[in-house]
Amino acid sequence: MKNPKSFQNILIVRTDRIGDVVLTTPAIKALRQAFPTARISILLTPATFDLVNGNPYIDEILLDDRQKQHKGLLGFFRLLRQIHLRKFDLAVIFHTKRRYNLACCLAGIPYRLGYKNNKFGFMLTMPLKDLRILGEKHEAQYCMDVLKAMGVKDADLDVFVPLQKQAEEWVADWMQENDLKSNELIVIHPDASDPAKCWPAANFAQLMDRLAERYPLKIVLIGSRETVPLSLSILGQIHRQSGVFDLTGKTSLAQMASLLRRARLLISNDSGPVHVAAGVGTSVISLFMRNQPGINAERWKPLGPKSFILDNKLKPGSISVDDVLELVEQIFQKNNQYEIF
Repeated sequence: MKNPKSFQNILIVRTDRIGDVVLTTPAIKALRQAFPTARISILLTPATFDLVNGNPYIDEILLDDRQKQHKGLLGFFRLLRQIHLRKFDLAVIFHTKRRYNLACCLAGIPYRLGYKNNKFGFMLTMPLKDLRILGEKHEAQYCMDVLKAMGVKDADLDVFVPLQKQAEEWVADWMQENDLKSNELIVIHPDASDPAKCWPAANFAQLMDRLAERYPLKIVLIGSRETVPLSLSILGQIHRQSGVFDLTGKTSLAQMASLLRRARLLISNDSGPVHVAAGVGTSVISLFMRNQPGINAERWKPLGPKSFILDNKLKPGSISVDDVLELVEQIFQKNNQYEIF
């Protein structure tokens, strides 16, 4: 292996979901600090573009759009050509897929760092044993450990999400139209990528009613278009409709980030928005309904001093509405924000 300090054109591959991308941002910063003069690019999917657009440690964003221009075999060769033309000398592959191990190899990138496994891991020149399934460390630390394998020093695990100008303007207009002020919102995200990660809808409905009784705050439901039926179910169960806003399926990822920046608190299942909230400096409570190795809170909890978790280690479904309310009270009192009404 050549002297790591001589790498001058680096590709980061992180083409999975929202939380995965956000939790890679500490490693991106550490890579920039280790290679201050290098050109650093990142390969993402279009869905997570806004999480990195504007990141000061990235020079270029490449997108693997498998729904359009990179669909099928012909699309793969288009992607391969884009990578090849940039003459990268190092690929750091955080998202382990046959597609990306193969593409980085065929594109002629001479040094390829990633996890060795059955997904064409033999094509890596710097393969690492994949221990992530054990869930003994945080995902952000696992990302940092990949870089440590080539001599990059460990660094802090502060996550970062840049804000987009148009999204900031959209949220400012929406708040003005609804006579809302910054920091008077509690945001609720009731969905997750796996139903097993979801707190019951009835619990969210009860929580919203009791929050409205206790605090002079407004409540906003968020989620993707796929979350709309769940949000409608929750709205149909609450007793206090006043002061509740439903933005489910109505915001882009960038708009959601700007909304979260203005919120006093996010309460959510273990899912991407908790990491976005942490990345914009907002307090967050993440509910963990699963504790199996590799998908546990130790690996996937939101990071930062304003991030809190509740899990069901005692027994499945053991997180109660009272548990969440007690933690909300502790957060607010810690910040001298609100007394219980």
